[in-house]
Amino acid sequence: MSDRDSVDTPPGPVFSPAGAPGGHEQVVFCSDPASGLRAIIAIYSTALGPALGGTRFHPYATEQAAIDDALRLSRAMAYKNACAGLDHGGGKAVIIGDPATDKTEPLLRAFGRFIASLGGRYVTACDVGTTVADMDVIARETRFATGRSPEFGGAGDSSVLTAFGVFQGMRAAAQHRWGAATLRGKHVGVLGVGKVGTRLVGHLVADGATVTVADVDAAAVEATRAAHPDGAVLVGDPETLAAAEIDVFAPCALGGILTTETVKRLQATVVCGGANNQLAEPGVGRQLADAGILYAPDYLVNAGGVIQVSDELAGFSFPRAERRAAQIFDAALRVFRLAEDEDVTPEVAADRLAERRMADVGRLRAILLP
Repeated sequence: MSDRDSVDTPPGPVFSPAGAPGGHEQVVFCSDPASGLRAIIAIYSTALGPALGGTRFHPYATEQAAIDDALRLSRAMAYKNACAGLDHGGGKAVIIGDPATDKTEPLLRAFGRFIASLGGRYVTACDVGTTVADMDVIARETRFATGRSPEFGGAGDSSVLTAFGVFQGMRAAAQHRWGAATLRGKHVGVLGVGKVGTRLVGHLVADGATVTVADVDAAAVEATRAAHPDGAVLVGDPETLAAAEIDVFAPCALGGILTTETVKRLQATVVCGGANNQLAEPGVGRQLADAGILYAPDYLVNAGGVIQVSDELAGFSFPRAERRAAQIFDAALRVFRLAEDEDVTPEVAADRLAERRMADVGRLRAILLP
């Protein structure tokens, strides 16, 4: 139920009525032949408020693959937003095409018009294949676009609070596992030093951790190491980092890193990172728990980005958004405690908390307002 990095997933049910298992409230098909726009907007739930989720621009092999991805991603956003304490439901949009060749101003503005036609039921933001600059263009046609540039009053790069939130989740894991909310004296392996991973390394070094970084991009690794010349950052191999002698494994690259075989080789006792969809197979969460490894659910700890962009709707204030992202620490502790109390894995506990909030707050919609 976390946001997906991969779109190569088997097809599932196209649409179910709202309230049915896996059901969605609304699925909208958007077409503007003149600009080449073909898009799908999926709204899973508005129980907590307007559905919020990014727009993915990807050359899907088939329209069905695009539909399936939109449905899965929108459901994931409902759980992420609920766990983050936001007054937002879950939604997601996908644009079918190659962002490198098909993205144009008319296409983005046509898409913005379709978002506007929903009257605020769906609020968009950046995702794979879309940028802050794209949101600025979309926002010329709708006020329901977030993740805009600071020049236009937006939050800008959402990786800032994504990394901060992951760090708060890791502090909570340290508190739960070792009794102190700090990584000081611990060895953390960060796999993937893109925007989120690089910022996470900065937080960890400042907290007194030793960090080993690994990435398929050698230049990114060197830039991260050079930014911390005091020797706190070491360089590892992306193929073997998961099996290294470390205390915390932080996946911050592609999803699906935690397979049955990977878990068998893990020496870390905490897994907490910014990547989406870290659990590659059913049962891996239980395998982690049985091995005594504390797993911080990805959609719980990487919610800082959506917290950051959602703050734009009230007139963006970074200090306010940062304070809300800091609450990921408390949310993670609640998940870990509930997992122990109910003898379930942390990802199941996170799902239960999200579902309870959606049900409890959504119930208030039955109270008639004047």
